[in-house]
Amino acid sequence: MRLVKFATEPDASPRVGLVDGERVVPLGQGPSLLSEILHDADPSARVRDLAEDASQRLPLASVRLLAPIDRQEVWGAGVTYERSKKAREEESERAATFYDLVYRAERPELFFKATPHRVAGPGEPIRVRADARWTVPEPELALVVSPRMKLVGFTIGDDVSSRDIEGENPLYLPQAKVYDGCCGLGPGVVLAPADDFRDREIRLEIDRDGELAFSGATSTARMARRFEDLIAWLGRDHTFPHGVILLTGTGVVPPDDFTLEPGDSVRIAIDGLGTLENPVRGGFEG
Repeated sequence: MRLVKFATEPDASPRVGLVDGERVVPLGQGPSLLSEILHDADPSARVRDLAEDASQRLPLASVRLLAPIDRQEVWGAGVTYERSKKAREEESERAATFYDLVYRAERPELFFKATPHRVAGPGEPIRVRADARWTVPEPELALVVSPRMKLVGFTIGDDVSSRDIEGENPLYLPQAKVYDGCCGLGPGVVLAPADDFRDREIRLEIDRDGELAFSGATSTARMARRFEDLIAWLGRDHTFPHGVILLTGTGVVPPDDFTLEPGDSVRIAIDGLGTLENPVRGGFEG
């Protein structure tokens, strides 16, 4: 069961729909309807009830998909794949021991990533910071979690990161991770149990000047952390009254001599979730 947030006109109130093949069944509109559905005691039953009352069917290609987020915070989990651990160690020799320890420790690395206005939906631009020299996309499976800290669905996330800023000093992590256009989400939310996504391929492709500049793939089966454990740690001494979206880390890392450039196009595909594509824009000088 796949839900999307969409608009049919530029200034129209966001709508929520159920994807049915190449069509969308509108379920209603409003700035918080997606959350109301996702955070229902039985989201699937709520969707079925709304779909039964719907009389309209829209071609999927005729609507503009929005980021599947209302007022949720976005958080990230780091160093959950072996390849990610090695990449962090390579970018900062002084921090190598810390990254190795967090990879093996009981407590995961969890960090704040974005508020909704910093998130890019399908087709919207992600950004590289104006003061960064080395920026990469990080393709990730994203967990959609209710205020009760229950896993209700999945989407695709892009944890865009300035590796040179983080590598200079780990204390600069918030600046490397959090800025306008630092995160991509979409194209929709799939309601499914955790077991459905424990072994799914994640593919990354970056186009530049009409050619493939980088591609790579991994599987969620290579994660060193369980979804349930990440959610449980995030919920310690934390409440999320609007729910939370948790990025689960990346296992696809471009080579050290690669950096995103304005004009690039980033595509992330996860089996069962579709494809999230975002153009790359430059940061804000000032």
